[in-house]
Amino acid sequence: MQVEVVKSKIHRVKVTGADLNYIGSITIDEDLMDAANIIRGEKVQIVNNNNGERLETYAIPGPRGSGELTLNGAAARKVAVGDVLILITYAWMDIEEAKTFNPALVFPNEENNLLQ
Repeated sequence: MQVEVVKSKIHRVKVTGADLNYIGSITIDEDLMDAANIIRGEKVQIVNNNNGERLETYAIPGPRGSGELTLNGAAARKVAVGDVLILITYAWMDIEEAKTFNPALVFPNEENNLLQ
């Protein structure tokens, strides 16, 4: 049997941009992606603490050390610059592996989205 479990979480990051005219995705500072073990193109669930919106898109890397967190395409309508988000990825694994698996939990600086 397999179960879907939290693989990683970036907790309380601020939206730095919303680009409606970009094709789609979420741009995430590559340092944050590495810390959370998120790869280019991976599906990401986005939870907006400011308005309750939940959506899914895919990750693309932004410049390292920039703190960038930009929602692109239609997702840009679901956020405002400055909104606080939680980003979550999931993975399927055997139930026995899931019992001992530890997700990557990242708590960046809430003012600038940089790793502490």
